[in-house]
Amino acid sequence: MAQDDFHKILVGVDDSQDALAAFQYAIHRARVDGASLVITTIMESDEMNVYEALSKDYVHGERQDLEQHLSEYVQLAEKAGINDVRAVIGEGDAGETIVKTLIPKYQPDLLVIGAAAKRGLARHFGSQAAYMAKYAPCSVLVVRE
Repeated sequence: MAQDDFHKILVGVDDSQDALAAFQYAIHRARVDGASLVITTIMESDEMNVYEALSKDYVHGERQDLEQHLSEYVQLAEKAGINDVRAVIGEGDAGETIVKTLIPKYQPDLLVIGAAAKRGLARHFGSQAAYMAKYAPCSVLVVRE
C-alpha cells in the first residue's frame, strides 16, 4: 500500500441522495486502498415525538428498520469486493455521535459523509457535515450529490 492509502473508512448513510453518493465514493476508495469499511447510520431521537420515544415497540421497530437498511448497504459493499465490512447503528445527534463516539471507537483514518447544497436562509446555519468536518480527528471527505 502507498503511504497515502487509507486503512479504515467510516461512512455515514441515511436515505438521502448525498449519503448514497458518499457511500458509493467510500466503496470506491476502500476498493482502491484495500481498506476496511465501517458503515453507520444514526437513530436520532429528536426525530421522534415523546410518545414514540417512550414506546419500546416503536424504538425497537425503528432499530430493526435501520438494521435491515444497513444490511443492504453491507451487501452492496461486499458485492463491490470489499472484504472487511461492518455495520454500526449509533444513537443521538448524528454529528456528535459520529465524532465523539464512533470515531474514537473504530479509529478510521477517513470519514466520508454526504452534504446537500443548501439554498436561501438554510445556507447560513450549521450542518451536520460542517460539524463533523470541523471536529473530527481524522480526514473528512464531504461528498455532494
